[in-house]
Parts: sequence; C-alpha cells; structure tokens
Amino acid sequence: MAPATIGIIFLLIFLVMIFIGVPVCASMMIAGCVGCMFLLPRPSAAMSILSDSFVRTFTGYTMSVAPMFMLMGEIASESGIGSNLFSSCKTIFGRVRGGLASAVQVACAVFGAICGSAPATEALMARIAYPEMKKHGYSDEISTGCIGAAASLATLIPPSLVLITFGVAAEESIGQLFMGGIMVGIILTVLFIITIQIWCAINPKHAPGGEKTTIKEKLIAIRKGSIIEIVVVFGLSMIGMFAGWFTPTEAGAIGVVLMLLVVIFTKRFSFKMLKSAMEHTIVMSGMLYCLMAAAQVFGKLFTLARIADILKGFVLSLSVPGPILVLVLGVIFLILGCFIDTLPVMLVTMPIFLPILRTYGYTGIWYGVFNVLVAGLGAITPPVGMGCYIISGITGAPLQKVFKGSIPFVIPFMAMILIMAIVPQTATWLPDLLYNR
Repeated sequence: MAPATIGIIFLLIFLVMIFIGVPVCASMMIAGCVGCMFLLPRPSAAMSILSDSFVRTFTGYTMSVAPMFMLMGEIASESGIGSNLFSSCKTIFGRVRGGLASAVQVACAVFGAICGSAPATEALMARIAYPEMKKHGYSDEISTGCIGAAASLATLIPPSLVLITFGVAAEESIGQLFMGGIMVGIILTVLFIITIQIWCAINPKHAPGGEKTTIKEKLIAIRKGSIIEIVVVFGLSMIGMFAGWFTPTEAGAIGVVLMLLVVIFTKRFSFKMLKSAMEHTIVMSGMLYCLMAAAQVFGKLFTLARIADILKGFVLSLSVPGPILVLVLGVIFLILGCFIDTLPVMLVTMPIFLPILRTYGYTGIWYGVFNVLVAGLGAITPPVGMGCYIISGITGAPLQKVFKGSIPFVIPFMAMILIMAIVPQTATWLPDLLYNR
C-alpha cells in the first residue's frame, strides 16, 4: 500500500475517533503511532518516536513559556481583576445604546492581554457581564453573542496561549506572532463594536442605552478597574521581549511577578487564591504538553506519508490564486473548528497546509494568526461551537439563542478573513517593522 494511502487512512481514523468521543490527545497518539508502525521498516521504531516526543516536549526549554503566561492569567482571573475590569468598561461605555456589549469587547481585549485563553475569558464574562446586561434589559441573543465573539480576542491579543503553542510547534518567533496578533486583534475589536452599533440601530429593543456618567466617574472607574496596572504589566513584559531584553519565557516570569505585585498592591492577594491559580496552571500545562507531544507523533505520520508534498504539488498544478486558496483553507478551518478545539485544529493542519502557503509567499507568522482567527469563528458557529456551549452552560441561556446571537458576529469575522487574504501585511507589517530592521 502506498505511504500516502496509509496516511489518509489514519487521518480518517483520527477523525472518527474524535467524533465518537475519544480525547483529542489520545486520538492523535493512537493514529500517529499505529500509522508510523505501518510506514517504518521496524514497527518498534514508532514507540521510540512516541517516547522521544514526550521527553522532548516535557524537557524542552521553549515550552516553558506557556506555563508562565498561564499562571499570570490565572492570578488575574482568581484575584477578581477581571470583574473589576468589566465594571470599569461599563462605566466608560455604558451610556450609549449597546454600550455594555461594546464594553464586553474592550474588557475581553484587555483581559486577553493578561489571560490568553478564550474559554477562561468566556467563563469570566458569562458570570460577570451577562447578569449585568440582563439587568439592564439586553436580550439573550446580544448578551451571549457579544461574549462569544469577544472571547476570541484572547487568542489573538498576546500573550495568546494558542499563538505560543503554534510558535513552538512551527519553530516560529513567538514575539513576531504576538505582534501579528495585536494588529488583527485590534482591528477585529473595532469591527465587533461596529457590528454591535449596527445591530442596535436596526433593532433597538435588543440593547437599551445606559446611565450617563461624568468624566470624573470615568477616571475613577479606570483607576478602580486596575486598567493602568494591567497596561503596565503588559507593557513591561511585552516591550522587554520585543526589545530583546529577555526571552519569551523570562517575559512570562516577569509578568507573573508584576501581576503578583498588582494583586498585593490592590489588596486582592491570598494564599488560597495563589494555590488555586497554581493548581489550574499545572492542570492546563499538563494537558497542553501531552497535546504537543501527541501532535509531534501525528506530524511524523504526515512526514513519512509525504501527504503535504503530494497535496502541495496538486495545488500548485491548479495555479489557484493565493487569496482564493486562503479562502478555501479558511472554509476548511472553519468546518474543523466547528467540531474540534482550536489547538488540535492548528496542530493537525499545520504540517499539511503551511508548506503550501509558503510557496504562495504567506509566512508562518501570517499562517499562525490566520489559523487562530478562523478557529475563533468556528468556536461560535453551530453545530458544535464550543464557545457557545460554554456560555449557555454558565448563563443558562437557551443554546439556540446563543447560536442565534453569534450569527451577526460572523460578518466581522469573515471581513477580517478577507482582509488577511487580500492584504497579508495586516498580520506581518508590525512584526517585519520591529524585527527586520
């Protein structure tokens, strides 16, 4: 049997295991390891690949960056900074019609700068922002839809856990990925807010206006919301990394120290809070490390089967224009993102599609940001948009209303995908400016 045929068979086996409920990590390990047994001269060599992947992942220095930024986000989440952040944004933006929904976008963007996790952002805002919007007369649709869309900003705006993982897996600069994510994240935030304003103009009953606040009250809200402290933590850790003062791992460690100082300074520190943050970080780190190791085994299957080379030759023979190819891949990522979480989608598709896109002039930095963007769209679209399930489970809002509320936000997502396809510099201009001087 041809190697490519074996690779395709085990790719299908992997997808079947995912759909019947086998954990993603186990599915990749089983499909990858057994597939390699059929492709290697000695089947026992596949077990060596498996063990080597786990040893390299759990002992590699580059992977240590993820737990640092995870812990920084967990400290912020457990200490209650996120709830104060939304209250502050509510005071600043709450007066205009749809102001609370717009405040969610800004709060998620800022919280994403210290969290990096979409599920954590969804859970936080579902507990804090949703009751507040319901109290002010917002409909279930706009209340839940704006949370689901805004949570994707946490995976674009650094320190994004997904971009860190992609950088390690693809051997791309994490700093450059962060820079690319910032630009796209800011543009997408603005598009979300515009979408909310248009929605409210078309159907005002979904979102009433809020109470008027003075300039003094807004300034007090900024101070009480710890926005200044968050900007300082983000700025020092990110600028230091971009300037080359320290490595991404050191930047994460500095961010942890600074966040602890903020929590102590604002009198939110407790050993119970720190213990909870560390426990969550350990659990998430273990899951991430296992997923990365399994992805290496699965990637080895694609390498041995030469699927990427065959697909690359086929696509080049069609002479498809670059933007059209990007849109086709965007549809593929979207479909996969409806059923599988962001990280597995990225790790599974990277060895197949990244070599093809590089021949069209798209860089690994662009690909990482684009993949995260499309996966964020998949998280809020039916039938298995995981973000919608999380929000529905926490808020108690009917799932059909959550999906209905997410539909208007598909438009800004699609607009951003089109912008990135036609103007790749959207994600690469800032990294090139700062790193290729």
